[in-house]
Formats: sequence, structure tokens, C-alpha cells
Amino acid sequence: MTAERWTRAVGQRLGLGRLLPLGHHRDGAWITEEAAGAVLRRAAGGVPGVRLGALRVSLTDPEQTYEPAVPPPPGALPPGPLRVTGEFAASADPSAPGGEPLPAAAARLRSALAAAATERLGLMVTEVDLRVTGLLDTDAPPPAAVDRGDRGPAGPGPVGGRAPVGGRAPVGGLVAGAEPGPVAEPGPVAGAGPGPVGGADSAEEARVTAAVLSVPGVDGLAGALGRPVRFTEVRGTDPALPRRHVRVEVAVSAAGRAADVARAVRARVAEALPDVPSVAVLVTDVR
Repeated sequence: MTAERWTRAVGQRLGLGRLLPLGHHRDGAWITEEAAGAVLRRAAGGVPGVRLGALRVSLTDPEQTYEPAVPPPPGALPPGPLRVTGEFAASADPSAPGGEPLPAAAARLRSALAAAATERLGLMVTEVDLRVTGLLDTDAPPPAAVDRGDRGPAGPGPVGGRAPVGGRAPVGGLVAGAEPGPVAEPGPVAGAGPGPVGGADSAEEARVTAAVLSVPGVDGLAGALGRPVRFTEVRGTDPALPRRHVRVEVAVSAAGRAADVARAVRARVAEALPDVPSVAVLVTDVR
């Protein structure tokens, strides 16, 4: 089994979803769809009068993406503007407590999801597309929450519609309308199996671990795809001079912006090793 198939199989088994680009395309960071979806659902839970259903985060245009600054995790989406698509139920009776016209409810939910995606996570979200799929009974107690999964497609509905978040202006400090470049396939990666590779030893892993845990906002290391610290070798333009690459999996605190924490982790890990390898960060949990 190839490294990419192995990673996808593990991701599907654990319900991690896809690996979404986090931050700017030069940031070299990704976040699992499960972790991002949990933050978005918490934000939606604070919007009265609506109940979020299926939720999905995907590339706005798969043809308009950036070249990753570092080798991405196997199977990860390339950096690029993202679209949040979701289903929700709301009250159709404006006179009921918490009731309001459906377009107004969609607008409030859209605003909450956009703010959480850009300000809490650092996702380069440019569109939030919502559809009404049900009506809430304001006289009945709220039903127990049922997670329909973050990867289900949004069903049809008459209200919501696609709405740009900020248009082509900077969103969450990121220029969403920047002209993207082509996506380059990552070079061959040595040592796809589990365990330290690329000349790493336990002392180097310990050094990287200490560097990661020293970054404010890091809540701990994670091992959703295997080892939390993974060394590989990548071959660039000169195959005779392979360069080491480090992938780090972390859980971060919800108190900070996930993209900022991941950027700090990359810098701290690169400084901790004498050969200054390239570094990719995968956020698997936002606590």
C-alpha cells in the first residue's frame, strides 16, 4: 500500500475527513476537516433560532489553487480559496420567539460561520453557501443534536444561496483574490512507512517535540495519521541533494488562531534542527 492510500485509509477510518489548507499558501499548514468542522459547529451553536445540519468545506475552484510551499501531507488538498457549504433548519414563523424571516436567519448563520472560519481558524474562506432543509417547531423542545457528518453534501433548499464573504477584499488577513499559481506535484518522498526516517533519531524527535510544545497555543502532539513527528527526505531539482522534511501533528487551543499557531510551530521546528529542514504542520484537533 502506498503512503497516500495508507493515509487516506486511516483518515477515513478515524473520521478525520479531508486535509484542508490552513492559512496562506506559503504557511505550509493543513487542518483535518473534522477539526475544522467542530469549530464551525460550535460557532453555529451560538446562533439562536437555527440548527446546523450537514457541513462541508471544499475548494472554491479546484482549478484555482496555489503551489504548496512545502510537501503536503499525503492526500491533502492544495492551498486555495475555500467554500463552506451547509444545511440548516430554522423557524418559519417570524412572530414566534426567536423567529425571523428565513433569509435573515441564513444571514446570521453565514456571518457566524465565516467569522469562525477566518478569525478562529485562519481558513481562506471566500464563500459560505447555505440551504434551508427543514423548519423548526418552536413549540416543541429542541431535539438531541445529531451529527450528520461534516462531509455530506448540502441538499437543495430555497433559501440561503451562495454569498461571497468579503468578495475580493482581504478575508481574515488573507488576500482571497490573489492570482493563484499552478499546483505542482510533490517530489518523490522516501521512507513512507511508519517510524523515524530520513536520518532522524530519538534525540532529534525529542528536540522537535520540545520545540513544538514550547509554542504558545499548542495543546499537545497528536498522532492521528501515525507518528506525531515524522521525518522524510524529498528530492528537489538536484536528486543527488535530498533535503529533509518534517511533518508535525498537533492539537491546538481554541483560544488562539489555529493558522498563527501552526506558523509558529513551523518556525520553531526549523530552528531546532541544524539542517533547517522544511516543515509541514497538520492540526488534528482544536480544543
